[in-house]
Amino acid sequence: MRNSILAITFIQLLASCVLALAAEPDTISTKEGSLKITPIQHASLMLEFKNKVIYIDPSQGDYSGLPKADVILITDIHGDHMDSGKVKELRKTSTAIVAPAAVAKTVTEATVINNGESETIAGIQVEAVPMYNLVRGPSQGTLFHDKGRGNGYVLTLGRKRIYISGDTECIPEMKALKSIDVAFVCMNLPYTMTPQEAAECVRAFKPKIVYPYHYRDSDLNAFTNALKSEKGIEVRLRKWY
Repeated sequence: MRNSILAITFIQLLASCVLALAAEPDTISTKEGSLKITPIQHASLMLEFKNKVIYIDPSQGDYSGLPKADVILITDIHGDHMDSGKVKELRKTSTAIVAPAAVAKTVTEATVINNGESETIAGIQVEAVPMYNLVRGPSQGTLFHDKGRGNGYVLTLGRKRIYISGDTECIPEMKALKSIDVAFVCMNLPYTMTPQEAAECVRAFKPKIVYPYHYRDSDLNAFTNALKSEKGIEVRLRKWY
């Protein structure tokens, strides 16, 4: 009986260590200090840099115990990206919220940035870049994400350029990105693209580090295998689900 209890306790302890390890943020060195990256769930993540907390699409996941936001970036109107309840939960009086015009109809306090525009928000350079579908949609003649409605973002943090794709297919604007140090690239059907299509885009703009995210039910092996022969691109798989 005693041995059984000890075995159960050991298993529980081991499980808790695994969970703690999975929750640890990645740390990337920059010329101005460390950038911490914490995957939360699906499309949601947290960046910490120079005492600033930046949330991308806070929606799904558990935010208990996480710090309040200095900046919130929202990419699109869909519920796995725009959640006004989570925004309210994470914001403080000084929080800056950045979003495309379609989101600002609901999150009315947001500063609107449209595709191709750039603003300095809380001392951070934020560029809005296109994200949209080329062919995929709910029915003939309609798309899940129309061009110009949503934003991907490129943030400059400590001279590192951080790209967040939002919901998109492998569009020409993604292929044309320059000098991206860290990229978060979506892949899931039917809404965005396949892992193979995502890898095609990554091969084109060559980020130094790429995180697959927003990948629910996708085969990540197909993504990593498609990039095995690419020198200078590190694929980092982290727990988003």
